[in-house]
Amino acid sequence: MNKKIPLLIIYLCFASLTYAQQKTLTTNTGVPIGDNQNSKTIGNNGAVLLEDINLLEKLAAFDRERIPERVVHARGAGAFGTFTSAADFSAYTMASLFSLKGKATPVFVRFSTVIHGNGSPETLRDPRGFAVKFYTDQGNYDLVGNNLPVFFIRDAIKFPDMVHSLKPSPITNRQDPNRFFDFFSHIPESTHMLTRLYTTLGIPSNYRQMDGSSVHAFKWINKEGAITYVKYTWKTKQGVKGLTAQEAELVQGKDFQHATNDLYDHIKTHDFPSWDLYVQMLKPEDFEHLDFNPLDATKIWPEKDTKSILVGTMTLNKIPDNFFEQVEESAFSPGDLVPGIEPSEDKLLQGRLFSYFDTQRYRIGANFQSLKVNAPMVPVHSYNQDGALSNQNKTSDVNYQPNTSDKEYTDNGILASSSKINGSTATVRHQIDKPENFKQAGDFYRSLPENEKLELIKNLTGDLSAVKNRSVALKMVGYFYMADADFGKKLASVLKISREEAESTFSNH
Repeated sequence: MNKKIPLLIIYLCFASLTYAQQKTLTTNTGVPIGDNQNSKTIGNNGAVLLEDINLLEKLAAFDRERIPERVVHARGAGAFGTFTSAADFSAYTMASLFSLKGKATPVFVRFSTVIHGNGSPETLRDPRGFAVKFYTDQGNYDLVGNNLPVFFIRDAIKFPDMVHSLKPSPITNRQDPNRFFDFFSHIPESTHMLTRLYTTLGIPSNYRQMDGSSVHAFKWINKEGAITYVKYTWKTKQGVKGLTAQEAELVQGKDFQHATNDLYDHIKTHDFPSWDLYVQMLKPEDFEHLDFNPLDATKIWPEKDTKSILVGTMTLNKIPDNFFEQVEESAFSPGDLVPGIEPSEDKLLQGRLFSYFDTQRYRIGANFQSLKVNAPMVPVHSYNQDGALSNQNKTSDVNYQPNTSDKEYTDNGILASSSKINGSTATVRHQIDKPENFKQAGDFYRSLPENEKLELIKNLTGDLSAVKNRSVALKMVGYFYMADADFGKKLASVLKISREEAESTFSNH
C-alpha cells in the first residue's frame, strides 16, 4: 500500500502540470508565452525589437487569415487627386513634398471601413480608414490613418486579438457585443476610442465629410539631423457630418453603398472634395512636460500643448478607371516613408511597419509595388529580383551590392536619425510610462453638446445592454465613469446598474 502512494503523488503532480500547460498561452510551436500584453522594446519607451518572436508570429499569422480579401479595411473606395504644399517646411524635414510653397504632388486616396467585409453596408458603426499615397519626386510616401484621431489599443501585440473580438464569432459568424466588450473590458486604454466611436463620428455621413488623422506620431528630420515629432490631421473643407443610428438605418435601406456613390457622384460633377492637412509639432525635450505619453496611439495632442500648422491642401478630382486594378490592388503601408520622415517609437506603429508590408506581399504578391497604382513616378533602382509576376527586365549580371561596376547602383549616404530614450539601452516588456487611460476620454465627453451626449449614451447602452456577462458591462461602465462621473452615471442609469452593484465590482477590480 505504501509503495503505491509515491506513484499516486507522481500522477497527481503530472496531471496538475498537464492542466497548467493546457491553460498556458503558447506560440505555434508550443513554447509558453511569458507576456502576451507588451512588445519587447529598448527601455519602456524605446523601439520594438525584431527579436520579439511572439509579436512577429502573431502579426504574420493574423495577416494571412483571409485570401484574397483584406483582413481589415476590406470595404473601400478610392480616388486620385493632388496635394499642394502651403509653405516651405525644410527647416523641419528633408521631405521634398513639403519643401516649397505651391509644390504639387499627385496622390491616390483610399477610404474604407475597418472591420466589416467587402460588400458590407457603408452605414455601419466603424472607424473609417483614410489612406493617402503621395507620388513624390523622392518615391512614394503613404500616410495611412483613420477618420478618428485615436485608436483602441497602444501595442500591436494586441491587434489580432482586438480584430478577432470585433469580427463575427467563429461559431455563429455573427458580430457580438458580448465578445468585443469582453475583450475591451480588459483593455482600459480603449475608453477614449470607444467614447468617440459611439458618437455620430462612428458613422460618417459620407467620405467627403469626415476628417482624417495619422493617429500615430512620426519624426520629421531636417538636413542637420534635428528631430521634430509630428502628428497629422486632415480637416475636411466640406464640414464634418455624421449619422445617428436611426439615420443610418434609413440611409442603408435606400443605398447600402451610399458613401462610395456620394464620393464618385461629386467628383463626376466637378464638385471636387478637398481637405487641409495640418501638423502638430513636439520636440523630444517637450515630452517630459506632458501628463501623458505623446507616443501613445490612444491619445490626442491637445491644442494647449502644441498648435496645428497648415502644411497643405489635397483635392480629389478623378475616379478610378478600373476599380479592381486601382482600388482593390492598391497597397498602403506606414513604412512607405521618404527621406526626412521616420517612424516614431509608438508601439502600435512599430508593429504596423511589419504587418502592412507583410499583408500586401501575401495578399497581392512579392511584386505588388510594381502594379501601376502602387508604383512610384520616379525610376526604381533595386537588386530585389524575381518572384511571381516579376517584370523588372533585369539585364545585368550584377544583382548584388556593393559591387565594382561603375554602371550599377549605390546608396546615397543619407543616414537615419539617432536618438536615445531616457539614455536606456535595456530591453524590456513593460507598459509605457504615463498611460493615463481616461482623462482625454472625459475631456472629449465634456466637450460634447447635450444632444450628442444623449446620442452617445443611447448608442453605447444599445450594445452594452446586449452583453450577457454582467461583470463585463460593469467594468465598461466603470471605465467610462473614470473618464467622467456624469458619463458613467447616465450609462448606469439606463443599464439599471445599482450603486451597490457598481461599488462591489470596483472594490474587487
